[in-house]
Amino acid sequence: MDENTTNEEVIEEEKSLHDNNIVTIEDAGPCKKKISIEVPETAIKESLDEQYKDLKKEAEIRGFRKGRAPMRLIEKRFASDINQQVKLKLLADASEAAVKDNDLDMLGDPDVDYEKIELPETGPLKFDFEVEVRPDFDLPELKGIKVEKVKVEFGDEQVETELEEMRKRAGIWEPKEDGAVEDGDQILADAILKIEGVDENEKRDNIEISVRDNGYVAAIPVENLSKVLVKAKNGETKTTTVEVPKTYFKEEYRGKKVDIEITVREIKQLVPAELNEEFFTKFGVEDADELKERIGEVRQQQAEQQARTAMGDHVYKYLLENTKFDLPESIVVDQATRILQRQYSNMLLQGMPKEQLEEQMKQLQASSEDQAKEQMKLFFVMDKIADTLDIQVNDEELNGHIAQVAMQRGRRPEKMREEMLKDGSLAQFSLQVREQKCIENLLETAEITEVDAPAEKKTAKKKTKAKKVTKTDEDKPKKTAKKKTAKKTDEKEK
Repeated sequence: MDENTTNEEVIEEEKSLHDNNIVTIEDAGPCKKKISIEVPETAIKESLDEQYKDLKKEAEIRGFRKGRAPMRLIEKRFASDINQQVKLKLLADASEAAVKDNDLDMLGDPDVDYEKIELPETGPLKFDFEVEVRPDFDLPELKGIKVEKVKVEFGDEQVETELEEMRKRAGIWEPKEDGAVEDGDQILADAILKIEGVDENEKRDNIEISVRDNGYVAAIPVENLSKVLVKAKNGETKTTTVEVPKTYFKEEYRGKKVDIEITVREIKQLVPAELNEEFFTKFGVEDADELKERIGEVRQQQAEQQARTAMGDHVYKYLLENTKFDLPESIVVDQATRILQRQYSNMLLQGMPKEQLEEQMKQLQASSEDQAKEQMKLFFVMDKIADTLDIQVNDEELNGHIAQVAMQRGRRPEKMREEMLKDGSLAQFSLQVREQKCIENLLETAEITEVDAPAEKKTAKKKTKAKKVTKTDEDKPKKTAKKKTAKKTDEKEK
């Protein structure tokens, strides 16, 4: 470059070269664009001349002083390297300019196979590639969304139900000497996994399996697991076959058929904790009456937030039903990890206890392809709403939400933020806070109608929400009475 040539002049020169490129963009499927580029022969020649001109100043060839070698010798010796450098620069510059000049909002890097493209001896350089872009869609009307606010009602019956759930979570697993497997039991078993396309079977000995509708055998999600195992006895073998979802987090099982063989070795049943002094001390109360009062108070505090969450679900449903665009399967699979991080952040915001959070994550990891697509669709919709409404999250707001979650889980806010920064969940947590602000904004202009809770759903909802009353690890069912004592000792030491 000439010493008197400015950076602005270089940029302008490069821009003029790109302006001469012939760029064609066409749809290649949902959220995909095919970009075809033709770089004119004049641009190739100018780039080659510039490279040789710079090289001539530095080239050292035997028999000639530095910078004095004839061009024909330089071309003969360095042609291959120069052509490769020019080709790569032209491809990179042309593809970058095409994306930028046409305002393509890419989800990843351009898929250009540089090795298969050759720099022509004469004529233009032609190549094409595909990129995945953000979906282009119109948002529905954001004001006046019709939302139902369910009246939250709870009384003595619901308090008793919640107290029973707390006893179960603080209970212990005891061996069942006689009888067969029942729904809700836990078994120790040996399992053999016959995975489609894999010659050697996987054998897992003495693993724990929770008997429920949607459970796991080793790392394999099994729907209707309770139907397979209920009534089985010690020593008995049961078999089932599952189709692992294409979006499953373990790649070795993803989208494959797995034949599962389960041999029961031991059956355990949950024995709820006694309502005694030890139980009351754990929750900081004197007796059952005070504990019930505490449950009622916490439920009252949660009621409004629960109703608000349900109203937000109405908004999500409205947005999904009234926003139309397609997503290719590749995007769904590639973004599966981000979906899980967003769900993890959402549960953190709700203050979900650790043991429930881990359990929910297992369920989400086995989510169906349709659920994954729905989550990705919602991500793009909420992102566009945030841009449309100019909703952002500053550091003060983010730290406030982290402090709230940390308090609910008995953690130090600065320590939790540090951990989230290390494991990569802080950025997703920030997006979740922004999404929550979007929902609150939409609810401010929504048409809200108060309705009674459906009778058939009241009990189920209250059981689910009951798990949020205490936010400590002590609520988790203990495997043995010995572990239960050790847990309490550890708590006193803290």
